[in-house]
Amino acid sequence: MNELYAEFENWLNNQLENNDMPENTLAFCFNLYEESVEDSVYSVQIVACDKFDKDDSDWACEEVWSSEEDIFGVELSDEQEKDWSAAQKLITEWIEDYLVNGQYRNVFSGKPVGIGFVDGELELIQS
Repeated sequence: MNELYAEFENWLNNQLENNDMPENTLAFCFNLYEESVEDSVYSVQIVACDKFDKDDSDWACEEVWSSEEDIFGVELSDEQEKDWSAAQKLITEWIEDYLVNGQYRNVFSGKPVGIGFVDGELELIQS
């Protein structure tokens, strides 16, 4: 999985280095999508939000910036655990690693970071 993480890290670096976050960014969310259940393919998009309320799961809908269609895809068909929860767990681990070691980790400094499937529950990684 280290190769996959390196690809994710490269994707996230590209998102953060090529886009200035709006000054009113209060939080970030990594939106997850289930692209193909049969093939265990998932994708992730990052958004910056100008509102945050840990008690309101709709805070991530208040986007001020987004990676839009530039999403990162991951296929888990070769993994033992390959359902949506395994995808969320894996990508959460990647984000946690990036928040500590990533080249542009300072972008997230002091800001809440969430993850979750669109239309699903959000999990706070950093609050």
